[in-house]
Amino acid sequence: MAYKIIASQCTVCGACESECPNAAISYKNDMYVIDPKKCTHCEGHCDTPQCAVICPVPDTCVQA
Repeated sequence: MAYKIIASQCTVCGACESECPNAAISYKNDMYVIDPKKCTHCEGHCDTPQCAVICPVPDTCVQA
């Protein structure tokens, strides 16, 4: 399953967007969203999903 961003917790800092190796994160309608068709959990790039690692708010980028 892809990751998702919990909108109610997201501070819209944008840190995750540039860290995604698959360009799966984008800014839409005043919030960041993850395209599940592009999200691969960073497999083949990193050991852990970078959105979850870089996010300053714990448990905001979570597995859908």
